[in-house]
Amino acid sequence: MTSTDPGPLRPTRQRRAVVGVLGTFADFRSAQDIHELLTSAGEKVGLATVYRTLAALADAGEVDVLRNEDGEAVYRSCSDSHHHHLVCRSCGATVEVEGPAVERWTRAIAEQHGFTDVSHTLEIFGTCTACSGSS
Repeated sequence: MTSTDPGPLRPTRQRRAVVGVLGTFADFRSAQDIHELLTSAGEKVGLATVYRTLAALADAGEVDVLRNEDGEAVYRSCSDSHHHHLVCRSCGATVEVEGPAVERWTRAIAEQHGFTDVSHTLEIFGTCTACSGSS
């Protein structure tokens, strides 16, 4: 372990609080939004701690993180399987989708260019039915 590596996540009170609040919503939220939820619940957790905890949880694969169209990182609890996201750009509603065609294309393009040990993420932004007013 290097001096910059925080090692495994210790279950501190603050980290337990962040993980706990992640279980209260299904959409993606910013670190600031998560911090506000914690503060509203009476938790004393600093914003920097929220950022560090979310980054560590993302590195460990325990939360999904994506960049919204404004470039801001947003987070939510992660499901156990590899998936992609369909995200409403108006309300933030998110649907997890599996994409066998994307997986095949990723493997083929990596092979074509001689890449190995490839990973990827895919976020598709659009407007959900509720926000578009269509049924």
